Amino acid sequence: MTDGTPADQFFDAAIGLLRRVKEEEPQAIAAAGKLLADTVEAGGRLFAFGAGHSSLAAQDVVYRAGGLALMNLLTVPGAVGVDVTPATLGSALERVDGLAAAVLDTSPLRAGDTLVIISLSGRNALPVEMAINARALGVNVIGVTSVAYTTGTTSRHTSGTFLKDHCDIVLDSKIAVGDAELTLDTVPAPFAPASTVVTAALLQAVMATAAAALADRGIEPPLLRSGNVDGGLEWNNRVMEQYGDRIFYRR
Repeated sequence: MTDGTPADQFFDAAIGLLRRVKEEEPQAIAAAGKLLADTVEAGGRLFAFGAGHSSLAAQDVVYRAGGLALMNLLTVPGAVGVDVTPATLGSALERVDGLAAAVLDTSPLRAGDTLVIISLSGRNALPVEMAINARALGVNVIGVTSVAYTTGTTSRHTSGTFLKDHCDIVLDSKIAVGDAELTLDTVPAPFAPASTVVTAALLQAVMATAAAALADRGIEPPLLRSGNVDGGLEWNNRVMEQYGDRIFYRR
């Protein structure tokens, strides 16, 4: 382990991962941003999904100041974060076959929409089936995952495939298998996960790309402003009125 406090070492590890994503994923980020912009321009809707802690990055781009107002959260009851008791139930639900199909059948997703699916490992049944079934509906799928898991683990889906195998665009977060950046002789297990930091930054880079792409086409990006700045609420009301038919978190 390098010199410095554990805090220093974690920051260094996170910065290193962010640098790798910046240097190694520019084409995928540009493609994902373009796809979101294309979807908005064509009248489609935007959705984000993640189970467990992957849901944190999905929630970070929904109803967010400075973010696209059209980004909606696709939820699976019991699998959003650690909001169930026991928390381990959420992990179990990720491995249930058929759950994704049931969710999509009752969701507003339709052909031409774009769904961002976030799954660090990409190995569980829920994100894999979510991608398979969404594409079957004609939905564009952007996957955010760690490609390292495809060689460091085995799939838990009956097909033997991973999330990345069923996406139009894949964004690789570069997170190592196990999602723990630090080790110490005095600590019996690796610790200090960085996936949330990196995945959230990666998605915000995509959102920024999409907003700029829309502006380049002469389309005002449907962005939200902070409700805590003067005029912010009025701005947001205008955007939500204009795009109300594509915003589902108000209903």
